[in-house]
Amino acid sequence: MNRSHALLDPPALLDPAAAQQPDWPDPCALRDVVGELAAQPQLVSPRECDRLLARLASVAAGEAFLLQGGDCAETFAGATPETIERKVRILHQMAEILAANMNLPVVTVGRIAGQYGKPRSSATETKDGTVLPSYRGDAVNGTDFTAEARTPDPRRLLRAYRTAADTLVRLRELTGNVTLVREEFFTSHEALLLPYEVGLSRTDALTDRRFGTSGHMLWIGERTRKLDGAHVEFAAGICNPIGVKLGPTADPADVLTLIDRLDPDRQPGRLTLITRMGAGKIRDVLPPLVEKVTASAGSVAWVCDPMHGNTFSSPNGYKTRRFDDVLDEIVGFFEVHRALGTHPGGLHLELTGEAVTECVGGNPAVTMESLSRCYETACDPRLNRDQALELAVAVGYLARTAEGTAVS
Repeated sequence: MNRSHALLDPPALLDPAAAQQPDWPDPCALRDVVGELAAQPQLVSPRECDRLLARLASVAAGEAFLLQGGDCAETFAGATPETIERKVRILHQMAEILAANMNLPVVTVGRIAGQYGKPRSSATETKDGTVLPSYRGDAVNGTDFTAEARTPDPRRLLRAYRTAADTLVRLRELTGNVTLVREEFFTSHEALLLPYEVGLSRTDALTDRRFGTSGHMLWIGERTRKLDGAHVEFAAGICNPIGVKLGPTADPADVLTLIDRLDPDRQPGRLTLITRMGAGKIRDVLPPLVEKVTASAGSVAWVCDPMHGNTFSSPNGYKTRRFDDVLDEIVGFFEVHRALGTHPGGLHLELTGEAVTECVGGNPAVTMESLSRCYETACDPRLNRDQALELAVAVGYLARTAEGTAVS
């Protein structure tokens, strides 16, 4: 069997070895949904995926910079035309700032039109003695703490498809209007929910290559990058650009094996390594990883996710991040790459175009006390529009400095 078709076998959709999958209560209903997804039009085209592949090849070669950002977890209710436009605007404003300061083209990729599923550290959540399944994103269940809302429902995968399709219509309207957006705009999300990804996989009639048509770029998370896992197997069988999240425990030997599995032909632009180390660890953990990968695997794109390693709970119980920690991890990322003579290729950020109060710091400052004022995320805290622009200015300045240590 062709590896790109391996997960189309229905029993594989419910493989208990597949990490971070919901406990779907009705296997037959899930298989029916996958069949319905397979009958729907593709969301993105192979040609668009190949175009992003070419852009990411420039990033890997040190000739471009990747800006990837958007919601931690998209919600169906949040996919309004106005909200989508504000997300696109903030990303393109950031891209313009970065491009002007770096003197490099910026490839803009949204965490949008597909980021409806989330991995969780615990399968259940407890409140007042009641234990229910954790919220795993709108494609799986609801945020309300009731048994009905938290029961995984495969029909939500179809709503995820329809919401993504509507979002892409709006994105194409925006990117076709040069007064709003002047650059290309691509979509991405974590390829977490395997039934959704399998249902939207297609073989291109012109090239006989398999693509995941749910988004232009798909990534494998820190929790699902097991070498013999189902997510790596799925990603190895499609021709999209693929990202892999790497936390502070990433072993260089395992990463090299992942590269062999996902990019055996060393195709420029195919693989993006997204590091999420934490501000206090990146300067120690990243150098040996970059050294060994560069020596053995050639050209990959290195991107910094400065969000996930810097999360903590505030005294009043809100999950948050400090703006200064986010920036410090980026500074460390630049320092390491400059010391090794490699290209700091991009940023992967959780952000929004809204005036939320979810990450502390920035200017105007969000304080611990003001987190509750407009805390709206469905999962992890996002930079608001002011913080996102401030970060772009700081990173632009960082890119102009000789040693990469001048930002405080």
